[in-house]
Amino acid sequence: MPVSPARAAAFDILLRVERESSYAAELLHASTYEKLSTPDHALTTELVMGVLRWRSALNDTISAASSQPLNKLDLEVLIALRLAVYQFRWLDRIPQRAALHESVELVKRARKKSAAPFVNAVLRRLSKGSVLPSCSSVSLVVNDRTPEDLAKSCAHPRWLVEKWANQYGIPETIKICGHDQAVPTTTIRLRTPEAESNLAEEGIQLEPSALLASARRVPSSDVTRTQAFRNHEVVIQDEASQLVAALVGRVEKGARILDCCAAPGGKTLAIADANPDAEITAVEVHPHRARLMQKLWGTNEKKIKTLVADARTLPPSQPYDRILADVPCSGTGTLARNPEIKWRLKPEDLSELQDRQLAILRSALQHLTPGGRLVYSTCSLEKEENEDVVEKVLAENKSIHLLSCLQELEGLKESSQLTWPNPSNLISGPYLRTIPGVHPCDGFFAAILEKFT
Repeated sequence: MPVSPARAAAFDILLRVERESSYAAELLHASTYEKLSTPDHALTTELVMGVLRWRSALNDTISAASSQPLNKLDLEVLIALRLAVYQFRWLDRIPQRAALHESVELVKRARKKSAAPFVNAVLRRLSKGSVLPSCSSVSLVVNDRTPEDLAKSCAHPRWLVEKWANQYGIPETIKICGHDQAVPTTTIRLRTPEAESNLAEEGIQLEPSALLASARRVPSSDVTRTQAFRNHEVVIQDEASQLVAALVGRVEKGARILDCCAAPGGKTLAIADANPDAEITAVEVHPHRARLMQKLWGTNEKKIKTLVADARTLPPSQPYDRILADVPCSGTGTLARNPEIKWRLKPEDLSELQDRQLAILRSALQHLTPGGRLVYSTCSLEKEENEDVVEKVLAENKSIHLLSCLQELEGLKESSQLTWPNPSNLISGPYLRTIPGVHPCDGFFAAILEKFT
């Protein structure tokens, strides 16, 4: 019996995530899997993201039933086992015999036929076991929790949980981990006045957003299959990401705006929509990602100039009135959407990332006009990539000073762009700081820097 399309796709994607350091979300939306039926694509997504979210818990379960150490198993065998165990433990609607049989067949399909009896034996042992508790079912009594307990029960690296506990405290770390292990809500940004009604005509139900008037939540439907999405009337974008773009503000006609780390392009497009008469330049170091940005922008491509360059060494140009430096980062604020990050990231990576972030920020500030503003942002929860970067640059560059993000958020509130009732709740000192599980969005950091006139 052939393997089902959903399980075959999930297996292939997980293999590429491990071998090629690919991102699951990008692979799931690749053209290779466009022909999957809607139910098959939904199951593929569930399997891929579920296995990545709960990888360490799955490994612990497999290890307890395996006669061989996991590091001795071929990757294909381990992935097939993880897929089956995830279905055993978290997908009650799938019969265990079906999950077991297809994982054995996946091993054969991967030309590891000799391992099929081993996989069958391990899974038969586990199919008789008890159900593992999920993160949401674990007691959240703060006094009874330690970083080690939390890392184990919510399938996170211990070093990362300990780091968050030191920075944010155990109560907020519990919320972060819980958010990371849940399926994130799809959020869109409405780009036209007709977008919401057009989606309704296509049967898409929307819910109000939490932060911004331009945002809506999509509780269940696949908005990417709608005509409104294909016509670029809406874009998928987390609310915190939209908020960072809104901090760039609205400028006068003819003003120059630079997005110096633009891909995938959602923030650039939001800035362009808010500033139709501005000159906007989007920088991206990789040509193929620059092409993908232009596809996202649709007809707006004509008013956004794309420049393929390294943001650390921006070419000479006229100064810009506004700059967004949404720098490459660890992405620890987006683990609900990109769970593979937590298994790749190592403590020593943060120092290397900081060096790159400092180089980009220094380069961007050289292109800021006197009186101009730069928004520095990341989707990281780590102090090394956020406050530390800003403070180092401020200490060495006396022509720059730091503005309060609260004042800008209050301005967005007064103009009815921000719908969050308490702007000060989005602030940490002078910075924007959203925390997954505490706020209903990804974890973002932003600082606003201004050059003295």
